[in-house]
Amino acid sequence: MTTATLERIPAAAKPTEEPAVQSISLEFSSASEVHAGLEEAVAELIEVAAKDAECGIRVTRLHPGSYTVALDASVPFGETYESFAA
Repeated sequence: MTTATLERIPAAAKPTEEPAVQSISLEFSSASEVHAGLEEAVAELIEVAAKDAECGIRVTRLHPGSYTVALDASVPFGETYESFAA
């Protein structure tokens, strides 16, 4: 059995940094694009989430071909949840 652990390493904030991306909206025209597109967006937000180690990531399917990948304080750090919009 393999276990992965993410540690919180405090980073010094730079006052001139641009605001980090909090959410990414995606539109896909074919099903074959969805997997790679979502993985790329999640990977981008993992880097942002790892800086503060305060939240996880939620992937929401809004409707067929439309998704939002966002940092979410209700998701534990180091986890990614999937949901469907009502």
